[in-house]
Amino acid sequence: MNIFINKIKQYQFMFSELVKRDFNKRYKRSVLGILWSMIAPLFQLLVMSFVFDRVFGDTMEHYTIYMFAGQLMFNYFREATDNGMQSITSNAGIITKVNAPKYLFLISKIMAASINFLLTLVIFFIFVVAYRITITWKFLFIIFPIVCLFVLIVGTGLILSAMFVFFKDVQYLYDIFTLALMYFTAIFYDVKIFEGSIVAKLIYLNPVFVYINYLREIVLHNTIPSFTYHLYCVFYALFILRIGMWMYKKYNYMFLYYI
Repeated sequence: MNIFINKIKQYQFMFSELVKRDFNKRYKRSVLGILWSMIAPLFQLLVMSFVFDRVFGDTMEHYTIYMFAGQLMFNYFREATDNGMQSITSNAGIITKVNAPKYLFLISKIMAASINFLLTLVIFFIFVVAYRITITWKFLFIIFPIVCLFVLIVGTGLILSAMFVFFKDVQYLYDIFTLALMYFTAIFYDVKIFEGSIVAKLIYLNPVFVYINYLREIVLHNTIPSFTYHLYCVFYALFILRIGMWMYKKYNYMFLYYI
C-alpha cells in the first residue's frame, strides 16, 4: 500500500493532470458543465422520492433523506468502478509510451468520480438542513464510511480494470451485477422488513450497504455505530483492496500485450 502512495507522490504532476482531464472530459461542450453533477442526482432523487414515498414514506421518518443517503453512496460506487474498469484500456496510447504505474490511470478516474460525489454531498447536506435534522459533532464520523467506501472502490477498480484488459465481457456482466447489487443495498426500502430472513443476512454481507447504513445511523438517528461495526467496515474495504492489489501485481506485466 505504501508503494502505491509513494508512486502517486512521485508522479504527482502527471496524476493531477489525469484527474483534471478525466473530470473536465465529462462536462466538455456542456452548457451547464459541472452543475450537472448536482442537477442529475437531484432529479433522480425527486423522481424516486415521488414514486417510493407513496409506498414507504408513511412508515419512515425523513424518508427522502434515507433514500438520498443510499442513492448518494451507491451512485458513487457505481460511477467510480464503472469508469475505473476501462482506465487501462482507454489510456493505452499513454501507457505504451510512458513508463508510469498503470494504476495511476485507475486512481485518476476514481478521483474524478470522487469530486462529483463531494459536490452531490453538498446537495445532500442542504436537504438535511431543509428537513430540520440537527447537525451534531457526530456528523464528523461521516468521513469514516466515505473513506472506507473509497478504499473499497479502489480495490474493486483494480480487480475490474485487470479483468477488463483480458475479458471485455466483464463490462456487461458488471452492469448486471450492479443492477442486482442495487436491489440488495436497501436504497429505497427499509431492510427491517426482511429482519430475521436470509435476505437480510445477504444485504448485510453487501459492503456498500454497510457504509450506507453507517451514514444513515449518523444522519437520521444521531448514533455512532458500534466498534464491531467499524471493524466490519474496515474488513470489507481492506479485504477487497488486498484482492485487487494481488490481481494487479499478478497480471500487471501482461497488460501491454492486450491493450
